[in-house]
Amino acid sequence: MNKKLTSPNDIPSGLSQPALRALANAGLTNLEQISKLSLKEFKNLHGIGPSAVKPIQEALEAKGLSFSE
Repeated sequence: MNKKLTSPNDIPSGLSQPALRALANAGLTNLEQISKLSLKEFKNLHGIGPSAVKPIQEALEAKGLSFSE
């Protein structure tokens, strides 16, 4: 069974399965939760690669959010 982790208007839908699993394993289900991480912490999640960083950053910016300092 291949379930995709998506929030209606939060987590970008084009993320890879490893990136989606990384978010799920960290208990991150929306952009507000992700914004509480620093960019370094986000990149250190197992399964988050360079291709996941840009769409998450763009989605955060679109909602007026950013990674923490």
